[in-house]
Amino acid sequence: MSKRFSATNGVLGLLCVMYFITYLDRVNIATAGAEIMREFGMSKTDFGLILSAFAYPYAIFQVIGGSVGDKFGARRTLLACGVIWATATILTGMVGGLVSLFMARVLLGFGEGATFPTATRAMQNWTAPGRRGFAQGITHAFARLGNAVAPPIVAFLIYHFGWRTSFVILGAVSFFWVVAWWLYFRDDPSDHPAITRAELETLPEPRKVGAKQSVPWGALTKRMLPVSITYFCYGWTLWLFLGWLPSFFKENYSLDLKNSALFASGVFFAGVVGDTVGGLMSDSILHRTGNVKLARLSVIVVGFLGAAASLAGVFMTRDLTLVALLLSSGFFFAELVIGPIWSVPMDIAPKYAGTASGLMNTGSALAAIVSPIVFGVIVDLTGSWTLPFVGSIGLCLLGAGLAFTMHPEREFVDPVTPPVGPAATVPAGE
Repeated sequence: MSKRFSATNGVLGLLCVMYFITYLDRVNIATAGAEIMREFGMSKTDFGLILSAFAYPYAIFQVIGGSVGDKFGARRTLLACGVIWATATILTGMVGGLVSLFMARVLLGFGEGATFPTATRAMQNWTAPGRRGFAQGITHAFARLGNAVAPPIVAFLIYHFGWRTSFVILGAVSFFWVVAWWLYFRDDPSDHPAITRAELETLPEPRKVGAKQSVPWGALTKRMLPVSITYFCYGWTLWLFLGWLPSFFKENYSLDLKNSALFASGVFFAGVVGDTVGGLMSDSILHRTGNVKLARLSVIVVGFLGAAASLAGVFMTRDLTLVALLLSSGFFFAELVIGPIWSVPMDIAPKYAGTASGLMNTGSALAAIVSPIVFGVIVDLTGSWTLPFVGSIGLCLLGAGLAFTMHPEREFVDPVTPPVGPAATVPAGE
């Protein structure tokens, strides 16, 4: 019982809640999209532009935010991020048109840009090397849970209070998390009043907040570039699903708001399972073989190939139930990628975990800029809601091939400070 409610699990739980809330706040607009487009007279292309607005600052602050998290610590960095994203969510409910809506989404991207890289910095200090896949998988599973519950929750709030009030309510929830984070979390696990000696012995040596650190930007960027490109391939499909799935069911199958939200929710729940399974599979392979490359790449490649095969099936049927199952399968396989690939920056560059994960997540952030716009343009030009999935299939196949260029088994060699040891090696059978 004490292990279950340990300080390390408490921190992991708080991070899970953060991932849940951030995705709830970033994808709520997808469910409200039909109401927003109707009120402001937007085309699909216009709404695609609104969806992409979040991603511009989100992309910029991946690396900047990760570096800030490395320098100032996760406690202060996520406090500031939380205040900004909560405020932006509330302001979204007060917009007066396309321009102000665009700016509110930009502010949200600014607030959430540093969250995941900084969370990875927190995990680097608070997670044993052999549990990295699980930690990344379970936190991202909660992100997908946010995706899954957002459509029915937002649809309920819209039905009873209107789309504007739904954003105000969700923004207020974020402020509660900010307070809890500040009161509970400590950057150095040894400073936490509930930490045990047994827990501390399993954790890596933490990097002290404020310690001088000169990031070797050129070398680290070059080292992480294959990971960033591979993650772009995943991010393309992710942001297509997050931005357009409720509208896909509503418009392509003439469903009402309630039923379109339920179908979208079902697909996103498959992602919750995929995130959890992917992280557990990767850690299990690592424990059994001690081979970090096999543990990460095997799950990533299976995920990409399974997603491509599932999405290809969407073109073979118009049956609503079959399409929903195929999309669920595609999202499940795509989410298998998450646990192992978010462990890769921790494997490659543990000293710069926040910065390295920010460099990786820049790939997904760039996909978030392009993917929603391309989807909207294709639908406006062709009237087809399935044609945009061709790009996802191609990029999933490309991602499966590019995964072999990442090399998580090779720890980043700091041009100034030599590496401490092998990357996240866990003896077989441990």
